[in-house]
Amino acid sequence: MLREKARENGIGGFVMNKGYKDAVQTIKAAILQSQYEAVKNVNACQLMLYFEIGKYISLNSRNGYWGQGAIDAISEQLEKEMPGLKGFSARNLRYMRTFYEEWSSLDANVSIGNSIEKVEAVGPENVIEKWNPRVPNLEDFPIEDFWGLGFTLHRTILGKCKDYGERIFYIKKCANERYSREQLVAAINADEYHHQGNLPNNFSKTLSPTVAAFKAINTFKDEYLLDYINVEELDVRDSADVDEKVVENGIVNDIKKFILTFGKDFAFVGNQFHLDAFGEDQYIDLLFFNRELNCLVAVELKKGKFKPSYLGQLQGYLSILDGFEKKAHENPSIGIILCKDMNKSFVDYVIRDYSKPIGVATYKTSKDMSDQLKRALPAIEDLQKLLDEEEDA
Repeated sequence: MLREKARENGIGGFVMNKGYKDAVQTIKAAILQSQYEAVKNVNACQLMLYFEIGKYISLNSRNGYWGQGAIDAISEQLEKEMPGLKGFSARNLRYMRTFYEEWSSLDANVSIGNSIEKVEAVGPENVIEKWNPRVPNLEDFPIEDFWGLGFTLHRTILGKCKDYGERIFYIKKCANERYSREQLVAAINADEYHHQGNLPNNFSKTLSPTVAAFKAINTFKDEYLLDYINVEELDVRDSADVDEKVVENGIVNDIKKFILTFGKDFAFVGNQFHLDAFGEDQYIDLLFFNRELNCLVAVELKKGKFKPSYLGQLQGYLSILDGFEKKAHENPSIGIILCKDMNKSFVDYVIRDYSKPIGVATYKTSKDMSDQLKRALPAIEDLQKLLDEEEDA
């Protein structure tokens, strides 16, 4: 065993032997090569590096091939030999090991339970022989999205999400929505995974082809957390409709945050959008256009629990939108009812008989949130800063 061949050159009370020195040189060479390759593809090269280093550390440390304290000693020696090196603390080396072990299915030829003989074969001459790990034909695995994320986002997903499907969901969300870590944490705290695509709707019946219905279903959530709307701070003059007006005013006053909640492909058209057809004046609470769905999206706000009469009202609005506002190249308009509460089974049943594409979702404002959830969410100022930075970029 290497532990029985300990030599001089101790670091922090730990004796460096040939095996550990070989590990330092192996990781050092990998870092230098990766730094060169990173010019072409920063995130992918960094993750591939971390994946292979994590693999190397896992295979050597989990089977007792290295002694206790080896990772700390290796990290310290790396910093000595490569002054100014960032991201290879002992803590991060352990994160790399976790990253590999949690995604070891991407490596077709290695399992965590290798024998000592197999571990010994993983030496300095062949530990990181390629920068592309062997990826089996995993069905529906978003490989490009996976390699496109930064390590900090991966650490956050692995730390907060244990379910495989949930991890894949947030990997795709981060890649498609270009989430920062703060936005990712907010999405996880809002439990978007369990709310996405679950709203009661009739899209599969009213939208064609099937792919359009699938896109629509996965565009909307069954609950929206409008945590930035503080009802105590808004001036509401009409107490009869207090909740609807408060929410609408809050949304319009900070439309950027609402679009951030709804999704990046939404563009705001207007609030209290005037429909004038056959001499009848009607007003849609909020009107958007979705670039991905290529259609107008009418959003109606309701202060209480869902009522079937809301569907008829919204269907009328959609008929006028399609007949008088929709462009020839656009798809049929979609309607979303945002209410405070609903019985999903009841909504699923009554919505089937309507001919226009409609979905029903609920919303929560700041007053509806528990103190624990409020503390878990990022500050409004932080979200505003992120949005301003994106605009300046």
